[in-house]
Amino acid sequence: MKSAEKIKVGISIGDLNGIGSEIVLKTFEDARMLDFCTPVIFASAKTITFVKKKLNIDINFQGVEEASQAIVGKINVVNVWKENVSINFGEEDREIGAYAFQSLQAATKALKEGNIDLLVTAPINKHSIQSEEFNFPGHTDYLAKELEGESLMFMITDTLKVGLLTDHLAVKDVAQAITPQLIEKKIKTIYKALQQDFRIPQPKIAVLGINPHSGDNGVIGKEDEEIMKPTLEKMRDSGKMVFGPYSADSFFGSGNYKNFDGIVAAYHDQGLIPFKTLSFGKGVNFTAGLKKVRTSPDHGTAYEIAGKGEADHHSFEEAVFKGIDIYRNREEYMELTEDVLRKQGKKI
Repeated sequence: MKSAEKIKVGISIGDLNGIGSEIVLKTFEDARMLDFCTPVIFASAKTITFVKKKLNIDINFQGVEEASQAIVGKINVVNVWKENVSINFGEEDREIGAYAFQSLQAATKALKEGNIDLLVTAPINKHSIQSEEFNFPGHTDYLAKELEGESLMFMITDTLKVGLLTDHLAVKDVAQAITPQLIEKKIKTIYKALQQDFRIPQPKIAVLGINPHSGDNGVIGKEDEEIMKPTLEKMRDSGKMVFGPYSADSFFGSGNYKNFDGIVAAYHDQGLIPFKTLSFGKGVNFTAGLKKVRTSPDHGTAYEIAGKGEADHHSFEEAVFKGIDIYRNREEYMELTEDVLRKQGKKI
């Protein structure tokens, strides 16, 4: 297993007109962070120099041409572009969106090639980043295409973990999208993530209903009775501790969420509104189910405070720590399961 400082954390810089670059640099302004990892930022030396001077952030960094050249124990900046970038904090700009994609693309390539160990993404503007090459609702969908596995948006803290059956999907399309196959696939992804990424051997999972009051026995929509309940029963019969569907309106307020290792919400706002209410600024967005580890902070570009030096970097810092923890847990899980398979192979 790698020593802490040798774990290379790749960082895509996000929308340069937002708070992404500020929270990245503030995180690594604390020199103690280098005891936990080696950061590799995908942007350019010129851009990072501009931001650190503008916001009076005291860091030193090493410019490199490729992630493979990153120096352990230093802050590394990969020169994805060479030209000066016109940064106007707080403004939506398609040209800035193109730089956000260049950073993400280069970081993803380095992740696939093994030149970084995990990826932490700073926030993008989902509108300005759109192009022929990036035609996705967000990071999760892009990474699902680029990396192997079944991606799932999993919002996490130490005590609360919320996964989504559907994420960036219009509310009018949610019920039709939720099928028995989707429910099984997403719950299996969460179950495996809880085991291999969070060291929970027998996860206990709660599932929220699709309709108000989980349909009230079919009075308010039939999806929970006809799709959700039979699927969860089938999964329980296979040995998984999966419970529900629970009425979403009282599940969090009653504190019932504390009785479970993971919670599955039917759609974006059903899961993220309570998660962010309970955990905002401390939560992390983890893309579960992929062969590689990716995390991000639980907020967006925050144009209204960009360039003012007011951004709170703690969610990004937590995304770095959670990414490192997940990477280590997964390494250990793989080693243990490989040992079991080897022993079984010898017996056969």
